[in-house]
Amino acid sequence: MPTIGDFSDRDHRDCDDLLPSAEAAMGQNNRDRARSLLGRFQAAMAPDLAMEETMPFPAFEARSGMQSWPTEAMRTEHDQMRGLLQKMAVAVTQADQDRYLGLSETLNMLMQQHKLKEENLLYLISEQVLGAERDSVIRAMEAVAWS
Repeated sequence: MPTIGDFSDRDHRDCDDLLPSAEAAMGQNNRDRARSLLGRFQAAMAPDLAMEETMPFPAFEARSGMQSWPTEAMRTEHDQMRGLLQKMAVAVTQADQDRYLGLSETLNMLMQQHKLKEENLLYLISEQVLGAERDSVIRAMEAVAWS
């Protein structure tokens, strides 16, 4: 059975090309393509973020007794990502290339840092804390991802 980190990494890779492609399209003033790619990215990210918040995070909190760290920090970053994506969608609509590209750069940096913390800290700790319960968490994540 894969680890929680393996599953999350596979899920994240599905989104990895969409954001830079949207940024490139916006850089070329191709707003329609940028809007489409950004929409696809948002559609791919929304269930991923929600899944993390409803499955591995609560399982970790229940088993570890830790309610505020590190999962609350991860949720806060998820909210920041959602906010940046909303602002990017507005920037595309307003044809504000500079704002869009700045927001995209901020989002990219936030996502890279978040992914490192999630995969190299939270999920490694979760593997230890969850023990045998880990497999049922992964199966629940897979059921949501593939439904």
